[in-house]
Amino acid sequence: MAQELAAKAKEAFVDDDFDVAVDLYSKAIDLDPNCAEFFADRAQANIKLENFTEAVADASKAIELDSSLTKAYLRKGTACMKLEEYRTAKIALEKGASIAPSESKFKKLLDECDLRIAEEKDLVQPVPTALPSPISEVDVSPAPAAPAKAKYRHEYYQKPEEVVVTIFAKGIPKQNVNIDFGEQILSVVIDVPGEEEAYHLQPRLFGKIVPDKCRYEVLSTKIEIRLAKADIITWASLEHGKGPAVLPKPNVSSEVSQRPAYPSSKKVKDWDKLEAEVKKQEKDEKLEGDAALNKFFREIYQNADEDMRRAMSKSFVESNGTVLSTNWKEVGTKTIESTPPDGMELKKWEI
Repeated sequence: MAQELAAKAKEAFVDDDFDVAVDLYSKAIDLDPNCAEFFADRAQANIKLENFTEAVADASKAIELDSSLTKAYLRKGTACMKLEEYRTAKIALEKGASIAPSESKFKKLLDECDLRIAEEKDLVQPVPTALPSPISEVDVSPAPAAPAKAKYRHEYYQKPEEVVVTIFAKGIPKQNVNIDFGEQILSVVIDVPGEEEAYHLQPRLFGKIVPDKCRYEVLSTKIEIRLAKADIITWASLEHGKGPAVLPKPNVSSEVSQRPAYPSSKKVKDWDKLEAEVKKQEKDEKLEGDAALNKFFREIYQNADEDMRRAMSKSFVESNGTVLSTNWKEVGTKTIESTPPDGMELKKWEI
C-alpha cells in the first residue's frame, strides 16, 4: 500500500502537482516510516514548493535512515543553499560527492557554495568610503571568527516590524548562551555542554535592526531571537544577499483606483432609480377602507382631462362630498344636490 501511494506521488510530481505529491508521500511515510526513499522524494517535492526548511528536515531524516542515499545529500544541499546556509550545504554536498564522485551535480553545487562563502567573507571586510555614514560603521565592523561546524538547525520567519530567528537547541542552560546585536550583525555563541567547541551563528543580516529593541529567550527545546527591524520592509532572506527588499503594498481598493470619489461621500446614489422605486412601492401599496378609496379617486383625478376634473370638483363641493361625477355635460348646467347614503340624514350646520 505504501509503495502504491509513492507511485501515485511520483505521477503527481511529474504532472507538477507538488502539493498532491507531498500529501501522498506523507501518507506513504505514515505506513512505512523507515523508508529513506519516501523522505528523500518528499524533500524534492517540498523544494519545488519552496518549503525549504521542511525539505532540509526530510533530507536529514532520509540520511539518518540510509547514509548511502546520495540523492538525500543532494537535496539537503540544495535546500540549504536556498536558505543561504552555504556552510551546512557544503558539508552535505561534500559527503554526497564522496559517495558518488562521478555525479556532476555535486561539483556544480559545491563550486557555487564556495563562491557564496567567499562573497560572505568579502562582505564583512572593511570597505573604504569617502564619507562616514551609519552604514559604513556596520560594513567596517571586524569580521567574526570562522564558525565551527553547525550543530543546530535554525530557521526564521518575519512580520512587518520584526524577524524571529529560532535555533533548535535542546536543554541548553541560559548561562551558556551569549547573544549580541549590532546594527546589521547577529552574534550567537552557545557553549555546548560536553563539547570543546562552541556553536557559532554570526550572520550579516539582510537589513538593519534596532539593537536596543531586540531580545531573546532560552527555552527547553529552542532559543527564540526577536530582531526589531529598523525599516518596515520585507527581507528577502535572513542573511545579506542579492535579494531586493520589498516595501509593504498599500491597501488600495480596486473601486478607488478605477473611478474618483468625493471625500465627503461614501457612495454615489442613483436618485432617478431611487425615485422610481418609491413610486413603484406607492403604486403596489395595498390599502384598505377610506385610504384605498381616496387613492382610487386620486388616480382617477390625475388621469382625467380638464372637463372631467371640473365635473369632479363641482359635484363634490356642491353635494357636500356626497356625489362625485365625471360628466361635465351632466353637472355643468345645474346645481348638484346633496345625496346622503341610505339610512343617513343630511344636516345643515349653521355657522
